[in-house]
Amino acid sequence: MSPAGETESTPPRANASAPGASKIESTPNSRGASVVSENIGVLGVKVDKVRPWIQRDIEQVKECKADAMLQALLQRASSAPKTKQPELLQKCLKAVLPVCNGQASTALVKSSDIQTALNEYVCPGVESNFYGPFIRATNIALACLEEIKIDGMRAPVPTVDMICQQNDMPMHQMHQSKKSTRKPDLVILPLNSACAPFQDETGDKKGKQTSKQKNDGKNDEKDDEQRKKKRKAHMDTNATAKPKNLPWKDVLACIEFKRKITGRTKGIKAPPSSYTLTDYAPTKPEYLPVDHLMAVDLDPAPSQTPTTQTASNTTSQSSGLTAAQPSRGGSSSKRKATDTLESAAKKSKGNHDDKDADADADLDVTVQTGLYAAEMFAANLAVNYLLSIIVVDDVAWIWYYDRQGIIQCSGINFIQDLPRFMVLLYALQRFELHDWGRNKDLLPVEVEKRLCHEFKIKDEKLGEVDLLLHTSHDERVTHYGLQGRATNVVPVTSEALTKKYGKFKDGMVAKIFWGEASRTSEPEILKKVDEIAKRHVTVQGHVPELLWHHTFTNPTSAIREALDVPEPTKGSRVLYILVFRKLFPITQLHGKELFDVWRQCISCHLTLWKEGVYHRDVSPGNLMWYWKDDKRIGVLNDYDLFSLADEPGPRGNERTGTVPFMALDLLTKDGQQGKVKHLYRHDLESFMQGVILSRRLRPLDEWATLDAIACGEKKLVFLNNLTPFAPSDIDKLTWGVLVNCMLVLKRDADNRYYLRFTSSSGESQRPNAEDSDLDAFLSKFTSLGHWVELSKPE
Repeated sequence: MSPAGETESTPPRANASAPGASKIESTPNSRGASVVSENIGVLGVKVDKVRPWIQRDIEQVKECKADAMLQALLQRASSAPKTKQPELLQKCLKAVLPVCNGQASTALVKSSDIQTALNEYVCPGVESNFYGPFIRATNIALACLEEIKIDGMRAPVPTVDMICQQNDMPMHQMHQSKKSTRKPDLVILPLNSACAPFQDETGDKKGKQTSKQKNDGKNDEKDDEQRKKKRKAHMDTNATAKPKNLPWKDVLACIEFKRKITGRTKGIKAPPSSYTLTDYAPTKPEYLPVDHLMAVDLDPAPSQTPTTQTASNTTSQSSGLTAAQPSRGGSSSKRKATDTLESAAKKSKGNHDDKDADADADLDVTVQTGLYAAEMFAANLAVNYLLSIIVVDDVAWIWYYDRQGIIQCSGINFIQDLPRFMVLLYALQRFELHDWGRNKDLLPVEVEKRLCHEFKIKDEKLGEVDLLLHTSHDERVTHYGLQGRATNVVPVTSEALTKKYGKFKDGMVAKIFWGEASRTSEPEILKKVDEIAKRHVTVQGHVPELLWHHTFTNPTSAIREALDVPEPTKGSRVLYILVFRKLFPITQLHGKELFDVWRQCISCHLTLWKEGVYHRDVSPGNLMWYWKDDKRIGVLNDYDLFSLADEPGPRGNERTGTVPFMALDLLTKDGQQGKVKHLYRHDLESFMQGVILSRRLRPLDEWATLDAIACGEKKLVFLNNLTPFAPSDIDKLTWGVLVNCMLVLKRDADNRYYLRFTSSSGESQRPNAEDSDLDAFLSKFTSLGHWVELSKPE
């Protein structure tokens, strides 16, 4: 994380579709954090540098009504989740009224204590004073709601037994050797997970209760009584204490607080004397505003030029809730009281990790919570969706995250409209782990004291296919972000696939990702590629061998249809698992070995392009190799963003290309608005700039966190001043190829630049219209002396 007080430039929205634009030549939409998070390992990007891109994802939030969200959550917690039950919400609102009015109690708690806690909550004070009363009110409510039975709703889930727990402590997680530190205020956890840190401190054995539940398989009355006593003891002693080292994998949801700075003497309106069944009353604001995030970019680099802004996906307007911009490290108490939310309570003078986490406190609360969601996504494999709650004074907003995007519901005033908040807790209390978004098909198992995931499914041809995903393996490639493909690549073993294919010397890997439903799927693309390979030696053996694949039938559009979100299917995603033989990254190679593999990939790419299969995402992470007959065989990898020549136009909602490796033409305003057609030479430029030039010679930490246009400007300066970057330890031939390839690209770009202004007829020409002779263009490089020399067999 960056030190407290240090801010990052928020990437401008350079790729908005131009108003009135005619034909779109390529996909103009931004991918937010997925631009860099898919490539953390390749780029060496620090996790904290992804924060500005998380903000871009937040800006695209969609909206729905609070009652629609509550109805959808109740539906998931019902005994018939696939059957529409429109009466559920009203039925549940009526049923929870006794709890709201202090008329319900159990042997251990009484609901009248909820009112006591809420009266304490509304008193004036700093943000941290809110935590204890909110936690007590929530946990007492959960204990009382457990006893309420409503026709059509499931019983509470004792194996989860959710509880609200104070955190406000640094939580750490590793992302491909990169460490993140976050500090959510409150978290929702299973009871056993909440108790575990405190049990460790007192010498108790962690997970003892969980083990017993697994062995019994069910809870009898005695077990249930013991569980409730354990819960009550935790509520009384540790729920409002700060746990140490909570693991992100156990967190079900985060709750983040902000308080308006309106003076220390002004409190919140007190709870009413009693609650009745009422219609939803809109809060002010009804939705948490995000439009202010788009108003001004933070510390734009001098080279960044103003760009067209996208229209907000929300209709909410900034109000007194808006944090105009993060401070530069000073106390938040110095900010304008009418413009910001209080976060000073989260500041601390602890160790470096504390300061890293405190740096997030200067961010807008929506961005903070988005970062927590990114951690929860990363902590568990193939998470379907996540929930978070943002609380500002007496209003709570539910935020829903999945790989298609983000949805926030209108605010719920949990003081004045307590029944709706009780219904939210009632629904969540009946969630199984998969209702919280955990993937129920990928089951966690322990193998040789390491966490793995097991997946078994019936296959028409192979019978039962078993996959053991080694998710704790050091070679696992992970994802960090909110939206996008969220690709994970993990080593995998399988008895069924070994039986069919034999044992691969280097093993197999599983690629798990959320592909856009509107795109031609990667298995379909690979099927066409295999047909091409049968006819062309330059492709045969140079494309990945797909051993097995499965598509899950869980489109992300379903929740949007249920919530009546506009354009629910736009950008809808489905989960894929693809199994391949293991390949090695080209980044392991140097000198002639690297050149030889790289050249094979270029030949394969050219043939595929001629055959109408366009890669459009060339980067070091997509160039691989394997051993065959003591020779390295280059492989052009990753076909999930490929396109086909016979498709009518751009498919999907996801930009094709990894920004730091994209051609300069595509890193312009027109390119980012989809006006520049993606041509063969653009991919070839990515080959030249992105691979031969080793990572340590490129300022990719900086490029990867810039927007596309700023990245293009930085790359142009870098390429125009290439000589000063010449290293002392690179071999002469490789450096010669690099420099000469850059010169060819520069001459070609200069020629096209002048063609834009003049021609023999005096009319302007369009240099980006179509590809000319592909072989002729490639020959400009292959005829270079250094290229010819490196191509000679040893």
